[in-house]
Amino acid sequence: MKIGILITGHPPDTMMEGGLYDQYFARLLQGRGFTFQGWCVCDGEMPDDVTAADGWLITGSKHGAYEDHDWIPPLEDFIRAAHTARRPMIGICFGHQIIAQAMGGRVEKYAGGWAVGRTEYDVGGSRIAVNAWHQDQVVEKPQAAEVFASNDFCKNAGLVYGDGMWTLQPHPEYGHDFIDGLIRTRGKGVVPAGLLQEASARLNTPTDRMDVADTMAAFFKKERA
Repeated sequence: MKIGILITGHPPDTMMEGGLYDQYFARLLQGRGFTFQGWCVCDGEMPDDVTAADGWLITGSKHGAYEDHDWIPPLEDFIRAAHTARRPMIGICFGHQIIAQAMGGRVEKYAGGWAVGRTEYDVGGSRIAVNAWHQDQVVEKPQAAEVFASNDFCKNAGLVYGDGMWTLQPHPEYGHDFIDGLIRTRGKGVVPAGLLQEASARLNTPTDRMDVADTMAAFFKKERA
């Protein structure tokens, strides 16, 4: 199964040794029967059609879904076209937000501040821990979406749109090493120092990122009418 990865941002220049964000997801989902192709949509590169892959994944980004970038309207059109064509799509962080916006929800810079590092979420009565890095969030979900993951800080942390789209606010593709790099680069002077210190203290605490990877893989592979 071919997964097309729509790259909507780049890592900090000092953290490019891991490659672009499509490679983070390829590593996260490796060994599960997928092939991958990335398109840097934030640099103006878009697939010709939603049939260019069997399923789609939209990455995180330093950009806001509500910002005025030339590539955002075509990306929203692509999301709606993929949904109409019943091509399964997953969105992570910015991907989660832009899908919600494209489908009629609302995204904004959250007045409550930032979520940084290992964060726990309620999922069907259980708790999962995943690394987060965001201030923007979905403050109004689309009518078509149902919430499957939330916490007191982010009530719309996980959304599912029937069997067509599955989106998550935190970052299963980020290991603790990447969060540590963000703390040392993008976090300084932007995220409150106390939050960065708390996130640093949690760097050696395990997450459930590989369980989330299993869920993502199962979503892509599920049988659809």
